[in-house]
Amino acid sequence: MQTADKIKPCYPLFRDDDYKESLGNKQQVFEENHSKEKIWDTFMWTTTQEYQDLNFQREALTVDPAKACQPLGAVLCASGFHKTLPYVHGSQGCVAYFRTYFNRHFKEPCSCVSDSMTEDAAVFGGQKNMFDGLANAKAMYQPDMIAVSTTCMAEVIGDDLNAFINNSKKEGHIPQEYPVPFAHTPSFVGSHTTGWDNMEEGILRSFTLNNMEGKVVGSNGKVNLVAGFETYLGNYRVVKRMLTEMGVDYTMLSDPSEVFDTPSDGEFRMYSGGTTIDEIKDAPNAYNTLLLQPAQLEKTKKFVENTWNHEVPKLEIPMGIDWTDAFLMEVSKITGKPIPESLEIERGRAVDVMADSHAWLHGKKFALYGDPDFVRGMVKILLECGAEPTHVLVHNANKRFGKALTKMLEESPFGQNSTVHIGKDLWHLRSLCFTDKPDFLIGNSYGKYIQRDTRHKGEEFEVPLIRLGFPLFDRHHLHRQTTMGYEGVIQVVTTLTNAVLEQLDKETIGMGTTDYNFDLVR
Repeated sequence: MQTADKIKPCYPLFRDDDYKESLGNKQQVFEENHSKEKIWDTFMWTTTQEYQDLNFQREALTVDPAKACQPLGAVLCASGFHKTLPYVHGSQGCVAYFRTYFNRHFKEPCSCVSDSMTEDAAVFGGQKNMFDGLANAKAMYQPDMIAVSTTCMAEVIGDDLNAFINNSKKEGHIPQEYPVPFAHTPSFVGSHTTGWDNMEEGILRSFTLNNMEGKVVGSNGKVNLVAGFETYLGNYRVVKRMLTEMGVDYTMLSDPSEVFDTPSDGEFRMYSGGTTIDEIKDAPNAYNTLLLQPAQLEKTKKFVENTWNHEVPKLEIPMGIDWTDAFLMEVSKITGKPIPESLEIERGRAVDVMADSHAWLHGKKFALYGDPDFVRGMVKILLECGAEPTHVLVHNANKRFGKALTKMLEESPFGQNSTVHIGKDLWHLRSLCFTDKPDFLIGNSYGKYIQRDTRHKGEEFEVPLIRLGFPLFDRHHLHRQTTMGYEGVIQVVTTLTNAVLEQLDKETIGMGTTDYNFDLVR
């Protein structure tokens, strides 16, 4: 039993005899469950090719989607602007979900408010909620701007954000000149990456669409960077560092790297860092705008090209050697700034890391899943290392992306046995890990249940998870790491190689049975 002097966490608390007895009684008395033999037989059937064929015929049901919803992305995007309060027009429960999602990933507080729509608002509309919500949010939290997005409820009943915000100003709930950019982000279509793109475009549109007079492309001597839905804070820092070493002035259009990584020094920072309103207004004067994750930024790209007259270059996410090279060379071409020796040396170190680890990664089979650009970048790194991506799953991508990724794999000798799955979920991937076992699985924390299921069949069937992506709930501080640039190559290849070596240790740990090699001297 727990006492004030001896408090246990849920594990190992639930392994105490009294809890085991309580759970056992619950199963026997209330669950009306099947026999252990029946449960095992059913589990084994779900690992077969027969079950996989049925599983892949699913059309109306999604099981454990490898994505989140639009307003989650909108909240992250808004958080990257200076003294901006993300405001969600919808139910309070949705916002609690968004906040806890980021709390658990970043291990930091996430400032976000809701106007708490309930049943009456679902019937009569949420304008009154917004009147009170905007006034209260401005008075209590004193942001420089409030960025509004929506949840399912507001979208299903057709609430008009533009009208509601204008009416809030007309009736004096907030000042007429107070900035309230917005984006419609229905949760039932798209994903968190779509929501990020919609909010980014909404903020840029709010400050520049009707203020383009006097804007001259290239006049401020900067380049704009748009990261997209990016939760590796190290990626913001490494991209900015590389441009600083080149002597390039830049504006990161949404940068949450400070607000989600504040120091513990006794001061609470509700707002920290981020792109200022003045920087947004000045952004059309840049040489160009570079999209770091182009597959998820179609709406932003269209606005920047059509309104700002920027010729957005066609680039891939700067992951891996080739695509980091291409990114830096494009920056050099746009600005006329040479790539400094410091980055050439860093590139050489990244190539050295690949060469050192090539023997361990060559021929290893990896299944992976995640957001479109991230997965494409991970595939690029795997191919550069001679590893073999077997099953590549992206839930929130379109067919065009799938065809491009398939073509990329077909052009590599290490992608000949790869399959690309667009719009599929983690229950599909679970089937694939049983019927065509990879050596490793790359993905976010939710992949741990695939690892556990494969191990449940038998230790020889286990597919170890390498945690890369978003969200990462069950490990600490991975969000500060880097996947982009040459530094990202070094960190990702280190992570992959050490996972291979850790699995080797696990497989050769038997005293006098499997520990044949003196592997410390290799």
